[in-house]
Amino acid sequence: MAPLDWGLGHITRCIPIINFLLDTGCRVILAANGPHARLLEHEFPDLELLKIPDYRLSYGASSKATKWKFFFQLPKILTAIKRENQWLAMKMAERKFDMVISDCRFGLHHPDVFCVLMTHQLHIKSPFGKWTERVLQKFNYRFIDQFNECWVPDFESSNNFAGDLSHPSLLPNVPVKYIGGLSRFNEKMCNANTQKYDLLVILSGPEPQRSILENILQRELASFKGRAAIVRGLPDQSNTISSSNITLFNHLPAADLCTLIMNSELIISRSGYTTVMDLVRLRKKSILIPTPGQTEQEYLGQYLMQKKLCVCIHQHKFSLEPALQQAAAFEYADMSLFDMEQYKTVISQSSSIFAS
Repeated sequence: MAPLDWGLGHITRCIPIINFLLDTGCRVILAANGPHARLLEHEFPDLELLKIPDYRLSYGASSKATKWKFFFQLPKILTAIKRENQWLAMKMAERKFDMVISDCRFGLHHPDVFCVLMTHQLHIKSPFGKWTERVLQKFNYRFIDQFNECWVPDFESSNNFAGDLSHPSLLPNVPVKYIGGLSRFNEKMCNANTQKYDLLVILSGPEPQRSILENILQRELASFKGRAAIVRGLPDQSNTISSSNITLFNHLPAADLCTLIMNSELIISRSGYTTVMDLVRLRKKSILIPTPGQTEQEYLGQYLMQKKLCVCIHQHKFSLEPALQQAAAFEYADMSLFDMEQYKTVISQSSSIFAS
C-alpha cells in the first residue's frame, strides 16, 4: 500500500484499511518516504516498508502564489508519476505482488498485477475557470482508467463528505466503488480520564501555510480565557510546551491525539479531507480554515458548512472571538448518521482482494 506524500492525511486514512487487511490475514507491504515513512513505521513497526520517490511539491505564502505554484509544477507532477511507474516495474521484476493499492499515486499501475487507485477527487476544482476543470478531468480519468478499480473514500448517497469532488456527472471507465468514510480513530482508543480543553487547534499541511496559520492562532489565543491545546503537526519533534492555559504538542501518537480530540469541546483545523472524516467519526464540532489557494479545501469547507458539519472561515477573515461566537450559535448536524465502518463491507466484497 502506497500513500501520496502531499500531507499526512493520505497516510492516516490508509491506516484503517491496512488494519483491516491485516485482520483478514493479508500480508501487507508499505511504500513511503521521509516523515510519511516514519509515521507508518511508528504505526506498523513489524511491516516491511519500501522507500518510494516523493513528489516534494512546494506551496506559496499566499492564495495566489499557491495557485500559480501548482500550475508551474505540473511538469514536475507528470515526471513524478512516470518515475513511480518505473519504480513499480522495477519492484515487480524483483518480487511478486498480488495487489497494489495506491492512495493518489497515479503511476502505481502495472499490467501484471491488480491495481487499485484510492481518491476522493474524481472532479478536480480549478482556480482558473470551468474550462480548465474539464481539461483536468480528462487528464485525471486518463490516469485513473489505467487502474483495475477506483476506491472512493466517501458515501455514494447524497449524504456524503465531498460533494462534486467525488460525485461528478461522468464517472471513469473503470469500476468505481464508494467505500464510505475512513478514519484511524474510534472511541475505544481514547482515555476519558484526562485533561479537558475548551479548544483544540490541530495544525497540518505544507509550509509555509502551516506556520502562517500557527502564528495567526498563537496571537489570537494570547487573550483566550479558557484552556486550549495546540497540536503543531511536526512529526519529527516530540516535546511538549505548556503555559498557564495553553499546551503545545509538536506531535502526538494516534491514541493520544484521539484522546485529546474527544476531550476537547471545539476543534479548529484545516479543512483537509482526512481531518474532516476524523472529526465526523468522533462526532466533534469544528471550525475549519481552508489552506489559501488550495481549491479542494476551499470547496470542502463551504460544502461541509452547507451540510451543517462545520463552521468554515477563510484564513484572511479569521478572528477567534467572532469565530467562537459563530460556532456557539451554529446548529451542527447529527454526525452519528455516518457509518464509518462501511469500508470493511465494501472492500471484503471485492472479488479481487482475496483472490490469491
